[in-house]
Amino acid sequence: MFTKKSIVFVLALLLSACGYHLRGALELPANMKNVYVEGGSGLLHQQFGQIMKTSSAQLVSSRKGAGIVIKILNEDFNRRVLSLGAAGKTNEFELVYRLDYEFANASDTPLMERQTVEVRREYFNDVQQFVLAKDNEEAVIRNEMYQQAVHTIVNRARVVLEADAK
Repeated sequence: MFTKKSIVFVLALLLSACGYHLRGALELPANMKNVYVEGGSGLLHQQFGQIMKTSSAQLVSSRKGAGIVIKILNEDFNRRVLSLGAAGKTNEFELVYRLDYEFANASDTPLMERQTVEVRREYFNDVQQFVLAKDNEEAVIRNEMYQQAVHTIVNRARVVLEADAK
């Protein structure tokens, strides 16, 4: 019994020492533990909330007490047809998500000038009989695009805050 407990303890110790962390979790500086997002869509706020939660940080509801304010200035989602089939139906789509943002502190002092994130995805719609499945596929792709944009913004915020601290 003692051997089993010691093996489990050693495995847990090794697992924690190997750098294991939850998928999507980011190492955030101390002044980024409270983030306020100003503007943007509900889906974008939802992704920010999920990333903050997995990174042991929180999305606050006001500027007061926020270590950084992320101002979403412009957000645009476009879908365009890339190719048509022989019957004239769409075979391929391109999704483009574009987002302009800037960083400020709680007292609205700019930390970084306006930046742009653009995420592009293409997907095939080769089977017209499964329209509902393709709509679900597009929703999953859109969600992943929001997630990628939020990861990019958070990583840039980390760099800005770490450079500002030095």
